[in-house]
Amino acid sequence: MTPGRLDVTWIALIGLALATILVPSLVARPLLGNALLLAFAALKGHRIVLDFLDLRAAPALWRDLVSAWLVIVLLLAWLASAAVALI
Repeated sequence: MTPGRLDVTWIALIGLALATILVPSLVARPLLGNALLLAFAALKGHRIVLDFLDLRAAPALWRDLVSAWLVIVLLLAWLASAAVALI
């Protein structure tokens, strides 16, 4: 029996959540750690949007709009964390 797409996504989300827990203790530089955490958040958000919200079957315009929104939110979060780390 082969795992379905949702099963693979679920396992990937668990792996990314575990990686998110490990990053702060393994990365000493705050800007790099924040960038890694937000990259993991981007990957998790992308998988959730495509598979659990079922935008994989939606028109490309909707996928692109939601992906752009996700990137903008994560970029703003990283800029805010970089500003705090540099002050």
